[in-house]
Amino acid sequence: MVGYAFMGAAHSQAWRTAPRFFDLPLAPVMAAVAGRDPGRVAEAAEKLGWQSAETDWRRLIERDDIDLVDICSPGDTHEEIAIAALEAGKHVLCEKPLANSVAEAERMTAAADAAASRGVFAMCGFSYRRTPALSLAKRLVDEGALGALRHVRAQYLQDWLTDENAPLTWRLDRSKSGSGSLGDIGAHIIDAAQWISGQNITGVSALLETFVKERPVGGDFVGLGGHGGTEGPKGAVTVDDAAVFSARFGGGARTAGVAGLSGPIGVFEATRFALGRKNAMRLELNGSKASLAFDFEDMNSLWFYDAADEPNAGFRKIQVTEPEHPYTGHWWPVGHGLGYEHAFTHQAVDLIEAIAAGKQPAPSFADALQVQRVLEAVEASAADESRWTKVEGA
Repeated sequence: MVGYAFMGAAHSQAWRTAPRFFDLPLAPVMAAVAGRDPGRVAEAAEKLGWQSAETDWRRLIERDDIDLVDICSPGDTHEEIAIAALEAGKHVLCEKPLANSVAEAERMTAAADAAASRGVFAMCGFSYRRTPALSLAKRLVDEGALGALRHVRAQYLQDWLTDENAPLTWRLDRSKSGSGSLGDIGAHIIDAAQWISGQNITGVSALLETFVKERPVGGDFVGLGGHGGTEGPKGAVTVDDAAVFSARFGGGARTAGVAGLSGPIGVFEATRFALGRKNAMRLELNGSKASLAFDFEDMNSLWFYDAADEPNAGFRKIQVTEPEHPYTGHWWPVGHGLGYEHAFTHQAVDLIEAIAAGKQPAPSFADALQVQRVLEAVEASAADESRWTKVEGA
């Protein structure tokens, strides 16, 4: 694994836990973690359960005892590491967003396609796909329970940057992160909306805003944010604080060839300035027969409305903890909910099973490239007075 901070800890938990709750065809061995600081990476290896530590990710590529490289470092490092690993015959799991630009993502996808022809696979870590309630939502849409889709509403609301003196971290530096709330959390709702609906976004009209233009360099870090000094030096924030855009989806398999029926329209919002919202990743889909709604702050629940129940219809809460629901039968008794970290375990399980079966895991780098193209279209629209902008290759 490359990187050992927030995502590194989540991925480490997943690699440790997956073989203890799931019967896997291959056994993950946590061979090495890489980071630049010798002391800190050694401490991380000990704490997170890795057998050894490296201070150069290239050593992971060179080692014969490593079959898979898990990339949890900032976005500006993804392309070089992923391509080198794939060309060396190592499977790759890469955190989202896939890259900092469409051009980088295209090169990574080309490398992944070439590697797949040799039985070496790459997957992008859109972990929310593995939340049981969202996986159930996907199942319901695929089964046609919603009918023809008409609306998609997606929000990702956090508040960890509302303090104007929160420190200037790498997530606020465009050269390292690629974008702000748009790529950091907006990418998640773009992927989830496209995956659940089965349809890609084809065009957007967008607004981006940076509310705080400068922040303290250094300070006390707490979680993703923290508090910096009010008197010390400040640096420029070079990413967006909030993103809002409308979108049109292309018709999927259930709408193809049906006269007068096209894909749904969508509204998306991503911000790290929504006071009181800690991790409100929300999705609602309205169809001709039914609707469903999800909020990650109540992650074990899916809300479903069936128009066939009229005149006594209403949204009903599905507690997604039954053995028949996605993933949940491997964990606790009914009603004993799961948490944030479980999606990463499910991600590791699905990746291991795909590799063992010689099949392309999902989401592929090509899926992540589509998300990257939407991110680019959103930025282009926002920079051009919110003009309608087509998504390249959608």
